Amino acid sequence: MKNKFLLILLLSSVFCLAQSSKTENIQILIDSVANRMIKKPLIHSTSIAIVYQGKEFIGHYGELEKGKKNCPDNKTIYEIGSISKTFAGTLAAKAVCEKKLNIEDEIQKYLPEDYPNLKYGNQPILIKHLLSHTSGLPNMLPLEANTILQNFLNHETPAKIDELYKNYGEKDFLRDLHKVKIDTVPGYKYSYSSTGSLLVAFILEKVYKTKYEKLLTDFLTNDIAMQNTKINLSNQETKKLAVGYHSDNSVITSPMPQLPWGASGNMKSTVPDMIKYIKFELENNKIVAESHQPIVKFSKEFSIGYFWNIDTDDQKLGTFYIHHGGVPRSQCFIYIIPKYDLGAFIISNQSGADTAKVMSEAINEIFGKMTLIEKNI
Repeated sequence: MKNKFLLILLLSSVFCLAQSSKTENIQILIDSVANRMIKKPLIHSTSIAIVYQGKEFIGHYGELEKGKKNCPDNKTIYEIGSISKTFAGTLAAKAVCEKKLNIEDEIQKYLPEDYPNLKYGNQPILIKHLLSHTSGLPNMLPLEANTILQNFLNHETPAKIDELYKNYGEKDFLRDLHKVKIDTVPGYKYSYSSTGSLLVAFILEKVYKTKYEKLLTDFLTNDIAMQNTKINLSNQETKKLAVGYHSDNSVITSPMPQLPWGASGNMKSTVPDMIKYIKFELENNKIVAESHQPIVKFSKEFSIGYFWNIDTDDQKLGTFYIHHGGVPRSQCFIYIIPKYDLGAFIISNQSGADTAKVMSEAINEIFGKMTLIEKNI
């Protein structure tokens, strides 16, 4: 009996050491990849968060401002850009689960006046078309924004966007919606649309009779315990907002201007809060399961859920969910990989031609080497 107890104790110790070794190796891997990443041209800081089988790994690297030794930390607030859309999709999935919303509904049902232009022939735009970027709506309203963004890397682009959206509110958006022309049958052609995500926020306001920002904040606080994720910041919170750089401009760029409802790209968050979001997504509760349902399958490898890009092309990772976020002074990615109970968030306070490529290469290297660590433990 004594020998059996000693054997159990020995095996338990070996297991604990193996787990400890695995944890240390993963953190060393993340540190190594990140420290090489910030040596790339223009990218001088990054924050990375990994959730793996319930364990959390967070790392902050480099300097937010070159030469100032101001490394980001857990209190740094980042602009997460279009990852904001996944939150709008989650709230839409919640409304569906609560039977408050049917994604087969025509959007006209929720609009304050008649929009005969929001259809192609007799084919109207449905809510599911907004969620899957197949509505045929333009990326941005007002329409001039799309012309400006064609030259995204131009140093004058952020200032032009700032000027365009100065005092641009919800009434202006609904007015400009009349100017849209749908040139293809909704539901088939992928065409990325921030306009569509703003309309989802507007529809959710009608469904819940609550302003979108409050609806979002209440959900994040009560359901996910995300206390530091929001659309608008207080004066005190603004002091913690990461500075950032656009293209190859060495001058600090102003924050993304406020868009109506803020659902397309105005959310801000901290890395610990994004860890909570990843964990929520990996729980696969009924809201998450609904939001991950493919709405449109474009190919065997790619489909769209409630604003989530669904990738089935990687045999090793299995089906996973991904979204990129970008504003003129930061870019980021979020990955949800259920097969391995794995999720990741990576962000840099630089937004240029190669930022997304550099970040995706870094995360792919981490994922690839994590599987080797798992095998060797």
